[in-house]
Amino acid sequence: MQKIDKMSRATIQFGLDWNSGAIQHCDQLWTDRVNMWRDIFPEDLATALFGKQEGEKAAVNVNAGSFPEHLRNRKTVGLKPSCLYRPGEQGISVPAVPGRFYPQGFLHGIPGIFQTSTAPARCISQEDNRLSFDLNHPLADYDLTISAEILSIHPEKVERGGRCEEWLEQICANGPGMQARYQGRATDFFAPRGMRPADTSPDHLFYEKPRMVQHLDATARQTIRDQYGKLIAPGARVLDLMGSWDSHLSENHALRSLTVLGMNRTELEANPLATESVVRDLNQDPSLPFAENSFDAVLCTASIEYLINPLAVFTEIQRILAPGGVLAVAFSNRWFPPKAVRIWTELHEFERLGMVLEMFQRTPGFSDIHTFSRRGEPRPEDDPHQEIRESDPVFIAWATGS
Repeated sequence: MQKIDKMSRATIQFGLDWNSGAIQHCDQLWTDRVNMWRDIFPEDLATALFGKQEGEKAAVNVNAGSFPEHLRNRKTVGLKPSCLYRPGEQGISVPAVPGRFYPQGFLHGIPGIFQTSTAPARCISQEDNRLSFDLNHPLADYDLTISAEILSIHPEKVERGGRCEEWLEQICANGPGMQARYQGRATDFFAPRGMRPADTSPDHLFYEKPRMVQHLDATARQTIRDQYGKLIAPGARVLDLMGSWDSHLSENHALRSLTVLGMNRTELEANPLATESVVRDLNQDPSLPFAENSFDAVLCTASIEYLINPLAVFTEIQRILAPGGVLAVAFSNRWFPPKAVRIWTELHEFERLGMVLEMFQRTPGFSDIHTFSRRGEPRPEDDPHQEIRESDPVFIAWATGS
């Protein structure tokens, strides 16, 4: 069998594992562009890969002190609130919330920052007439474990020209780290202004017509199905919250029961795995019509962005979970625009993961919290949205109830 050497090209799944306090994070990046001759790898990862075959894996540790200097330059800046605005909208300030991220291009009057910059700037304090922002990479102060799993070794010879990839930067680019609190301090995602949808008409009107559609592409759905399979024990009593005709579970999982709670009865009754269906508008009444300890697992897939009072719903979920039961929340970057709460549409993808984490952290009784993300896989060839090269990203947060 072919092995990785200095002249190989390969498809690799990189993994980024790190902890923020007691929360464990795993961020994965799929790529078929790895060139062992040309590219730059973190620490001794390339050496660890040499001689390995398809299906094998290598990992190295990268401590915070060895993170690239330009990503951890300890740079913080201050500015007046009136200087935080979208490019071209001077005079219309963006409200700043400590702990939240904003594109650096929103910060005006800071030397070296250009309006076209989308790099994240984190608001770290607001005092009197002064805002402070941290411009460092969100992962700059964390110890990391970087892994590389060899999915395939390309038969063609290495390309000596082309672009040199710096894989530590690529793995950490575009969001990982933004899901963690700043220095352990809670972030306020739940101000009333942001927890309302664009369409404030009653939800039952929007959902009265069945929509037998898939919200995510087949690759993303399989990723969610695989992760749920790891989290849910055989014989579990499962509640699919804000569900529909597909619960993203394997037919071979051997559940004891699957209750699907959603807004459209036709959709719920079309779910082939459901043993019970319940029609419920959680934005009208966040209580759940179940007794304590009724379920071993609760799932919420591609729906959390529609809740106007998620903290009340999380409290109810904790009540109905059996001790040791798991709550898992999965989402991507697609939703029904009229019904997603406003703040969800304003957040970076990884910051949305931080908002879901905040729901867990603010609800007493949840522990052993994890996050998972997966990006970069190619879009399925039969997917209608071929104008989008990559598969829909997947983000999942889960925790154990007491």
